[in-house]
Amino acid sequence: MSAILDRVVVVTGGAMGIGEATVTAFARQGARVFVVDIDDELGPAVAKANPGTTFVHCDLTSEKSVAAAMTAIENEIDHVDVLVNNAGGFGEAIGIEETTLEEWRRIIDANLTSVFLMTRAALPLLRRSEAGRIVNLGSLAGQTAGWQTAPPYVAAKGGVHALTRAMASELAGEGITVNAVAPSAVLTDRIRRLRDEEALRATAASIPLGRYQQPEEVAEWIVFLASTGAGFMTGQTLSINGGRFMA
Repeated sequence: MSAILDRVVVVTGGAMGIGEATVTAFARQGARVFVVDIDDELGPAVAKANPGTTFVHCDLTSEKSVAAAMTAIENEIDHVDVLVNNAGGFGEAIGIEETTLEEWRRIIDANLTSVFLMTRAALPLLRRSEAGRIVNLGSLAGQTAGWQTAPPYVAAKGGVHALTRAMASELAGEGITVNAVAPSAVLTDRIRRLRDEEALRATAASIPLGRYQQPEEVAEWIVFLASTGAGFMTGQTLSINGGRFMA
C-alpha cells in the first residue's frame, strides 16, 4: 500500500465503530486526522488516543454546523487530502409500515444528506490537494435486498452509491477520486446493541466466510482508497461482505 504519511484526513462519524477504526488506521500511517462528530465525549477521547488527531464538533445534518466545522479545520490547515464520509447508521430494524416520516427523514439525513453537505463544504480544501480523495461509506443494504435492516437506511445507502458515481464523474477532471465501500455485518457496538447473541450467531452462519468482519478490516480498505496506489480508481463501490453478495 502506498504511504499515507503527512496526508490530511477528515473522518466524519469518527467517534466510534468503523469511523474510530479508520481514524486509528490513518493516524498509525502518520496522517494528520480530524475527527468530525457530534459526540463531545467519545470524539475527543478518540482524538486524544491518536497522535496528530483533532476533534471537531459537528452536526453533519446541519448546513450551518458543517460550514462551521470546515472553517475550524481551515483555521488549522490549508488543505484536505482525504474526506471519509463515514457517519450514518440506523437505530432499529423495522419495516415500511412501522417507519414514521420523522424517522425516514432522520435516517436519510444522517446517512445521505450528510455526505452531500460535507463533500460540498470540503471541496475548496480538497481542490488544494495534489491528490484529493473522497471515500463514502455505503452498505450491502444499498446494493441488494434480503437483510434485516430499515427502509430509510436501505434507501440512503443506495443513494450514497449513486451519489458516489455522480461525484466521481463531476470531479474526475480535477483529479479528485470518489469511491465507496459497502461493508456487511461489521461487529460494531451498534450491531451488538441491535442484535442478541442468537441473532449474532445466525448472521455469522449466513456469511460464506463464517464470521463477522471487524471495523479494522473495513478501515484498511478505506486507507487503500485514500492512498496514491488507488489513484486510477474512481466511481467504484468496493463490496466487502464476506461473500454474502457476489456481483
